[in-house]
Amino acid sequence: MKFATQTIHSSYQPEEHNRALMPPIYQNSMFALHEIGENIPFRYARISNPTRQVLEDTVAELENGCAGFAYASGMAGIDAVWRTFLRPGDTIVAVADIYGGAYDLLTEVYAQWGVNVIFADLTNPANLDSILAQTKVKMVWLETPSNPLLRLVDIAALSAKAKAAGAIVGIDNTFGTPYVQQPLNLGVDIVFHSATKYLCGHSDVLMGIVVVKDEAHARQLRALSIQTGGVAGPMDCALVLRGIKTLVVRMDRHLANAAELARRLKQHPAVEKVFYPGLPEHEHHDIACKQMKHGFGGVVSIYLRQNSREAANSVIKNLRLIRMAASLGGVESLINHSSSQSHSGMSKEVKEALGIREGLLRISAGIEDIEDIWEDISHALNTLI
Repeated sequence: MKFATQTIHSSYQPEEHNRALMPPIYQNSMFALHEIGENIPFRYARISNPTRQVLEDTVAELENGCAGFAYASGMAGIDAVWRTFLRPGDTIVAVADIYGGAYDLLTEVYAQWGVNVIFADLTNPANLDSILAQTKVKMVWLETPSNPLLRLVDIAALSAKAKAAGAIVGIDNTFGTPYVQQPLNLGVDIVFHSATKYLCGHSDVLMGIVVVKDEAHARQLRALSIQTGGVAGPMDCALVLRGIKTLVVRMDRHLANAAELARRLKQHPAVEKVFYPGLPEHEHHDIACKQMKHGFGGVVSIYLRQNSREAANSVIKNLRLIRMAASLGGVESLINHSSSQSHSGMSKEVKEALGIREGLLRISAGIEDIEDIWEDISHALNTLI
């Protein structure tokens, strides 16, 4: 099946569920056994649940992996991966411009636990060569496009280098989605999604999903997930399954709106710089063309010419359609002030070094009519002229 067909029909057989056309919501915590030691696929919902299983199998198929795991939040999913494969004394190399929540988890939890955390600019693959030559690395963690400056790394090149050194490679593919980018096909071992974003697509679920390529990694991750119990509930799984069925049609509109918004923002006098991988002048446009399909993501970030919190707040307060919110990837357009929201846990010095400044705004292009989106954002930007 082609990808769009897979999103609708993958991993579910109505005949196995009383011919229900849509996956039923198994809203129960346990399943009855007829005798001691009976071997049935579902016993207790922390271990497995039929609704969750359909979702996990669906995303695993979309990412061309061997197994999927759904967690109660995105951070629970990231933590499950790191806790499964990292131990005190191990080293993890992560992209410097990482999601703020993941940065906080590494610096405030894993570093305190004794894990050696190295943040590196991996847009230059030679930087990974230097680290691997000096340090035994257990895991390399990528994020591309990155949040919020939409920088890209060469997934295949970095994966090859890391794997040659014996390291596990994980990636946050939330911004890409499996429709735009399939990292397991490029050498990655583990793919993570904040399903709260595009996979769900309707801003009504909190969930993380992990897909692994290798059965050995699946066994390890499955064991920890059962033991720690941070799994997603059946109702949330059903909502994400429903969202995935419209992933392609939604993403096509997200991609088209973001591309057009980026082109128009370039011309606005209140905007100093536009960050969008689809623009030919983007520093990593060639990489984007190589490893992204169908488009270049649904997020556009901008530097305001007036680099101040006051200027950013003026734009936000004068928006009438677009809302300020912490997340992205929903059908509605959203705006984020990364310095005070998604990356608030970083020190001022770290944010400045990464380019996360007060006059930076991240826009998640929704699926509204582009003319309405543009009218709203241009009206708000005009307050700075």
